Amino acid sequence: MALVVFLRGVNVGGHRTFRPSILAKQLSDYGVVNVGAAGTFVVRKPGLRGKFRAELLRKLPFEAEVVLCEDRNLIRLETENPFGTEPSRPDIVRFVSILSRAGGLRATLPVTFPPDGEWLVRVIASNKQFVFGVYRRHMKTISYLSQIDKLFGVPATTRNWNTILAVLRLLKDGGKRAPIHRGRRNPTKAL
Repeated sequence: MALVVFLRGVNVGGHRTFRPSILAKQLSDYGVVNVGAAGTFVVRKPGLRGKFRAELLRKLPFEAEVVLCEDRNLIRLETENPFGTEPSRPDIVRFVSILSRAGGLRATLPVTFPPDGEWLVRVIASNKQFVFGVYRRHMKTISYLSQIDKLFGVPATTRNWNTILAVLRLLKDGGKRAPIHRGRRNPTKAL
């Protein structure tokens, strides 16, 4: 079983910066592969989860919140198709927030932020550790994405759907290829 690592709030706005490729190399005994999105890794040989987590935290140059997820849980996301058949639009980004543990939803979905006027973030569904939604490309989006923590009562880290698809490709190919993750830079990429 592989693990997927999501680090929260790293390489954002010049704060808590590090080189993911160097970290992956330092953790090569665990088969760590840098996905290419800030703070997202596939761990092919994690061994004991607690031991790997401790080693990861020791190698980081700062304290960080780490969310771990089993490969099978992410693979299931693709087959469940959380975004339905609605086509994506260039001004709207699909995202997945990964909760640090399954949280208790405190509202009925969908929920929009801000609650009045034109929405910037819309939370559309949740399934155990995963929260699905869409956001508009806007500088205020980051502050509204942070509301997901309050909505579910636990810390969450967010990645766009394209990053999740890149992780899925790595998990499925069994290490035959190096990860490639290219996309537009946006202010919420590395939350």
